[in-house]
Amino acid sequence: MPGGWPAGYPGAYPVAEPDRLTRLVVRLSDRTPRWVVPLAALGCVAAGIGYTLLSDPTRSAPDALPTCLLKLTTGLDCPGCGGTRALWYVLHADLPAAARHHFLFVFALPFLAYFFVAWAGKQAFGWRLPELRVSPKVIGGFLAAWLAFSVVRNLPWAPFTSLYV
Repeated sequence: MPGGWPAGYPGAYPVAEPDRLTRLVVRLSDRTPRWVVPLAALGCVAAGIGYTLLSDPTRSAPDALPTCLLKLTTGLDCPGCGGTRALWYVLHADLPAAARHHFLFVFALPFLAYFFVAWAGKQAFGWRLPELRVSPKVIGGFLAAWLAFSVVRNLPWAPFTSLYV
């Protein structure tokens, strides 16, 4: 066994034969057209958008959907709080109201949409769109900004109370 455990070593395990379910999944994966996964991802995005449009998260009635369990129990805004309302406003072309509810979501949305189109186009059709190169430092900076935004928006004094949604 080159590169593996030496023969007879107590830590060496025999390779198990795949079971029927594993063989079935591998066969289905080999036969599946390359456009199925992007189509499934697009279906998930469409379902989320459809839910947002049907539930009208901007309605402020006590029984309004969706209800955030963290906000309901603690009164605090979570890192994603306002994201559904921001998406609703983006879908209705009201960007100022969307940014009021979750600025970082509105900022990230065009980048996420481009990443999705580039990935799905490559998977389904073999498109080679220009690749956005995002370094780990930029991603870390964005996540740090999101964390800071999540903390600052819960501070109970001015000017931070304007971020409370």
